[in-house]
Amino acid sequence: MRRYTGSRRAAIGSLIALALAATVTTTPAQAAERPTKRTVTKSAAGRGPADGAAATKRLPAPPRPSKLRPSQRVVAGSTAPAKAQPGAAAAIGKSGAGAPGAGTGTTLIVYDNTGPYAWLGETYAIQTANLVSHFGAWTAHPVGQYTAGELSRYTSVVYVGSTYDEPVPVAFLDDVTATQVPVLWLYDNIWQLTARDPNFVAKRGFTWTQFDTSTVSEVDYKGTAFTRDTLNQGGIMDHVIYDAAKASTVATAVRADGTTFPWAVRSGNFTYVGEIPFSYVSHDDRYVAFSDLLFDVLAPNTATRHRALVRIEDVGPDADPAELRAVADYLYSRKVPFSVAVYSRYRDPKGVNNNGRPEDYTLAQRPKVVSALRYMQSRGGTLLMHGYTHQYGNTANPYDGVSANDFEFYRAHVDAADNVVYDGPVAEDSTTWVNNRISAARTDFRLAGLSVPTVFEPPHYAASATDYQAFNSQFGKRYDRGLYFPGALTGAKADHTRMSGQFFPYAVRDVYGSAIAPENLGNVEPVAFNHHPPRLPADILASAKRNLVVRDGSASFFYHPYLGTDYLKATVEGVQGLGYTFVPASALLG
Repeated sequence: MRRYTGSRRAAIGSLIALALAATVTTTPAQAAERPTKRTVTKSAAGRGPADGAAATKRLPAPPRPSKLRPSQRVVAGSTAPAKAQPGAAAAIGKSGAGAPGAGTGTTLIVYDNTGPYAWLGETYAIQTANLVSHFGAWTAHPVGQYTAGELSRYTSVVYVGSTYDEPVPVAFLDDVTATQVPVLWLYDNIWQLTARDPNFVAKRGFTWTQFDTSTVSEVDYKGTAFTRDTLNQGGIMDHVIYDAAKASTVATAVRADGTTFPWAVRSGNFTYVGEIPFSYVSHDDRYVAFSDLLFDVLAPNTATRHRALVRIEDVGPDADPAELRAVADYLYSRKVPFSVAVYSRYRDPKGVNNNGRPEDYTLAQRPKVVSALRYMQSRGGTLLMHGYTHQYGNTANPYDGVSANDFEFYRAHVDAADNVVYDGPVAEDSTTWVNNRISAARTDFRLAGLSVPTVFEPPHYAASATDYQAFNSQFGKRYDRGLYFPGALTGAKADHTRMSGQFFPYAVRDVYGSAIAPENLGNVEPVAFNHHPPRLPADILASAKRNLVVRDGSASFFYHPYLGTDYLKATVEGVQGLGYTFVPASALLG
């Protein structure tokens, strides 16, 4: 068993934000799975690409509006034919099934896709579809393809308005005006709807005024204050409520001077959110409030239920059996079922932790670790597959090539400013390459006499679109935060230069087709690194408390066993004290 000197810092986590360019750095907003055991020889303590929210290039908001008060009009082009014409371009669209346990509802998601920011419209729609899957099946396509009467085939509709003055078909505006099914409208082009419907104010009891570009760092929802990153300069559409019997404020934006204005408004079957809630997201962001707001639109009769999950992270053949047994004993004493993320082969090709001598061994070669894993299973643990080697080849990716420190399915490097930069798929990336690694890992589990896991977690929550599709084919279930790329809805080649990450406060089935057990609280990280501050049990509990607004939500975190059990006790007992009930991941995966 190797021993580590220096700071044992975890180096990477889940990517939650979207890169604007080919290079992606990460920020605290994405704090998630990071490499666990690293011998640090330099003083710079930086986190790795793990977290998700790219430090300087997180999923952006739409561009600042060209006019704070748009012209109330139906934009030219909006009167395009209501039905497809012979010779028209092939339709773009994708449908997905609901998450395990979802209802029978069907949601139509339409989004903007013109101009230089068309990729943003698709990205926001991807994240919308992922969340909507919690409630049932969905279909997504550009709003420009909408045909008259289409809305009537669904039980709800979401319009993701991300492009200022996108030509919105009159057929869509008219159907939204006339329909009785729930409608959720995000951000732009509300002025086209009010222009088309002269009775909007009388019917709805409110109207838009103009974009408010004040500094807003807080959104209040159900008595809970959520954060909003002040980097967001896209503005929030302000509203005026004229008839409180018809319209009500659902959530409130708080300016820096303490004054407020509506962030979201509801009137009957129509709900309007004044911005895109997917940009610059963190654990405590107003995105969490939006995730609950969806229940009122898509499943208003949902019963309140608060479940918790814990995953023991980065366990490989090099693990300390005593640490694993101690964690298992504590969780068993609290009647807490748990998952164990296991990579089956340990590699240190440069001998970083062995005085320059390379190391390479599998679970079967470490019987004490295997015995500890069986012990964990006997105490309520379920093993999942956490990659094969949790590193890539013989190269630093991005740190030192050692298992649990580096990426396996994605390339990355650390730049001169100590940011982890996502570079793109590995050179060998293909379905065959991924399947071979999964097959090798399954063989390792069998040779060790362990049951082969049925759930997958990509190391550092990072993989290419091809890889995610392979994971879905091989497992159909993941326990993670996902990376998503433009092209997922349109069928175009995945654009790996514009990735986005997303965490979920409840179970979903994502656009790759996989059922996802959520991880939404991050992990205990006592030491700052790669410009990320420490994250302690108190921080995780603060996020868990905010998540209580989600009526059928989860508080899910992961934990590295080398930290001992004190931090684990504080976190588990704190989560239980908030009223959550710990369940196995299988309870959310079906």
